[in-house]
Amino acid sequence: MITITNEVLCPEAITESVKQDGNGAVVTFLGSTRDSTAERKVLYLEYEAYRPMADNQLARVADEIQEKWGIANVSIAHRLGRLEIGDISLVVAIASPHRREAFEASAYAIDRIKQIVPIWKKEFFEGGEVWVGSQEDDCAKQASAVSVSGS
Repeated sequence: MITITNEVLCPEAITESVKQDGNGAVVTFLGSTRDSTAERKVLYLEYEAYRPMADNQLARVADEIQEKWGIANVSIAHRLGRLEIGDISLVVAIASPHRREAFEASAYAIDRIKQIVPIWKKEFFEGGEVWVGSQEDDCAKQASAVSVSGS
C-alpha cells in the first residue's frame, strides 16, 4: 500500500496491511512532528508534494526493497498539509520472515524517501518559517558550522 493523503494516518491499519502468516517480523516506523529544531520552538509543519511523481517514487522505494531483500509486504503512507506537534507525518510498515531484513529495509526506506521523493516540509516556528532543505536553511547550517569551528 502506497498512500499520500491529507488525512490523519492510522499506523495500526497500515501495519495490519503488511502482516502475513509467513512473516515473523513486523517493523513500523512513525515519523512525527517534534516541537523544536536547532533550538527553535516549532509551532507546526506544512508538507507539500509534487504528485503523481511522489506516488511513483514511493512505489519505487517499495520496488527497491523487493529487489534488495525479497520483501513484498511494504506499506508507506505520507501525510500532507498542516501537521501539529505530535502528529504523524510518515508511516513505513515492513514485514518479513526475519527481523534483520525488516529492520534493514525499514531504515533503507526512510533514507530513500528523503532522497528521492518530492515531498517538502515547511517549518513554522516562533519568529519565522523556513522550508527544510532550502538554501536559507543550508546557509544557516553553514554559518553555524563556521562560527563553531572558528571559536
